[in-house]
Amino acid sequence: MAKLYYLDEVNNLGYGEFTDIFGNIVEHCPVIAAAVWSRRPFSDFRSMGKAFCDVLDDLPGCVKEGVLRCHPDLAGRLAQMDTLTSESKNEQKTAGLLDLSVEEQLLLSKNNASYMSKFQFPFVICARENKKDTILTNIVIRQENCKDVELNIGIEEVKKIARLRLMNIIEMHQSNI
Repeated sequence: MAKLYYLDEVNNLGYGEFTDIFGNIVEHCPVIAAAVWSRRPFSDFRSMGKAFCDVLDDLPGCVKEGVLRCHPDLAGRLAQMDTLTSESKNEQKTAGLLDLSVEEQLLLSKNNASYMSKFQFPFVICARENKKDTILTNIVIRQENCKDVELNIGIEEVKKIARLRLMNIIEMHQSNI
């Protein structure tokens, strides 16, 4: 199990240590953690989570799209090559996405490609809050949205992922959830 950090430890981390520890709270976006570092000290877990959300909310639309592009396709090529980040691998496994039948894999692959073609960023959903059947349904339903709506939904899903990832790093017993 990874080391858990108390907020007083987090508030005293230097820039490099902070970005090393929290750099993948938002998938492959250590620059988000770098921006959050400057918002210390955090009074509790909520304030730290809010800092990540606020940084994401403050980004211009084109950068939000870039944040979404940093996320892997669900059960896609990176999963098949076993090169997902440890966080993504655990999240996709929890949702049952790494144990798809051949038919489900083909369907998801087709829908990932269709979604990417329409929006120019991958389908992002908080896998830890969903199971494969819900994900397989939502990737189809959400393709009916316009790009702006889907961008906003995607960023909201990134925030959910970030909060859960923070919970894996921050010692909650001395934090107010």
